[in-house]
Amino acid sequence: MGKWLGSNKPPAGADEWIGFLDRGVKLEGTLELAGTFRIDGEVKGTVRCKERLIVGENGRLEGEIEGSLISVSGKIKGTVRATNRVELLPSGVIEGEVHTPCLVIEAGGVLEGRCHMKADAKPSAVPQPLGLRVQPTGTSS
Repeated sequence: MGKWLGSNKPPAGADEWIGFLDRGVKLEGTLELAGTFRIDGEVKGTVRCKERLIVGENGRLEGEIEGSLISVSGKIKGTVRATNRVELLPSGVIEGEVHTPCLVIEAGGVLEGRCHMKADAKPSAVPQPLGLRVQPTGTSS
């Protein structure tokens, strides 16, 4: 079995993969994808993915990147727009702008640029841990 982003277990929905660009492949132009796709090569231009886009450790993208869920182990230079989430994995680098309702940066991941979080797509309220009581400042008990 192959290696999938640091584990031997294929990601959820791996049976819906539509393809990949391997190391050594260079593409310039527009790439439109209907399902989960992995890029380990070089792409310059526009990438639009309706599902999950995986940028492998050897992947190098420059331009406009759009997708539902974008996982980055390689390098992206440009504008990244995700409707669901952007994941910057330990070796991942994004130089430019990120537009997403959810950004996850693992230790070692680098974002050099700006991040825009959509106000209308904020996650629901996070429950407080048990035993923690919040008291407004300026009041006494």
